[in-house]
Amino acid sequence: MDAGRRQLLSLAAAASAWQLTRGAQAATVGKLPRVTVALAARHSLYHLPLTLAEQLGFFRQSGLAVEFMAHDAGAQAMTSLVSGKADVVAGAFEHVFNPAYQHHKHQAFVLMGRSPQVSLGVSTRLPKWKSLTELKGARVGVTSLGSSTHTMASHWLLLHGLLPEDVQFVEVGSSSGVWDALRSGSIDALCNPDPIMHWLEMKNEVLLVGEARSLAGTQKVMGAPVPGASLIAREDFLQHQPEWAQALSDGVVHALKWLQTAGPTDLFRHVPAAYWMNDRAAYLGAFEKLRESYAIDGVVEEDSVLNLWRAQARLTGRLQTSRVLLARTFNNTFALRSKKHFKA
Repeated sequence: MDAGRRQLLSLAAAASAWQLTRGAQAATVGKLPRVTVALAARHSLYHLPLTLAEQLGFFRQSGLAVEFMAHDAGAQAMTSLVSGKADVVAGAFEHVFNPAYQHHKHQAFVLMGRSPQVSLGVSTRLPKWKSLTELKGARVGVTSLGSSTHTMASHWLLLHGLLPEDVQFVEVGSSSGVWDALRSGSIDALCNPDPIMHWLEMKNEVLLVGEARSLAGTQKVMGAPVPGASLIAREDFLQHQPEWAQALSDGVVHALKWLQTAGPTDLFRHVPAAYWMNDRAAYLGAFEKLRESYAIDGVVEEDSVLNLWRAQARLTGRLQTSRVLLARTFNNTFALRSKKHFKA
């Protein structure tokens, strides 16, 4: 087994072990109410605010025990929310536009990222190519169909004159399956979050052809600022369990404020070692590339929601949500309270 494969397997195994440890810790919190948060790529920088809120004890300080339900892709996490297995989802804001979830009236109530925080890379094993249009007919790895990586890969294709139907999307998840798919030649390109994408780039496994980590990269592909990672819940959950929603918001916004002044030493002290992929330089390099894209205060900007909806409408041509209804896709009540409390 080569070193790269061992690193990714170690990452996945350690993340699972950490999940079990978290469950045991939650059981000892006493009588704190427990909320289940479904998410994908638990180890990724995409969820760094959640990781910090948990590791720094901000959720417990807010009076809440959080149990994380790990999935391979965001679409699967949303399925857990819709089915009632999870109380909240940590994932891409765009999920609230999905017609399949509309009848449940889902709302984003805390913003964690101001960009999609994913990148698109082409395998270095492919013959040299001159344009992204040459990906026509290629096999593009994504976490799953319907997830943010699938959507963003489609945006990059559209930007270069291709349709999503011009490639074959392959579900590879966001952990060890990524490395396997690339090395075996099962995929020709890959869209995933960091630190995996930056690590693969450093290892010369992929050539980056599109990035939505930075605000500038997001502007280029999406045409305007858009909301990224968010906490999403059913509207009735926010109405019936406002204390829980507020506690989640407080924990995340507190972590976002902490992150604004954190240095590398602070980061490595509080992020589980397994998440570094045994490569501090790669993890820190990935973090610096997307650091600016983390939300400042957890508040969703209405204009950015409209920008995202317009981008999605260009991609699918099927969205029917009116601008009036767009205001119902997010709820800033909790984040605004957290912002005031923490002076974020």
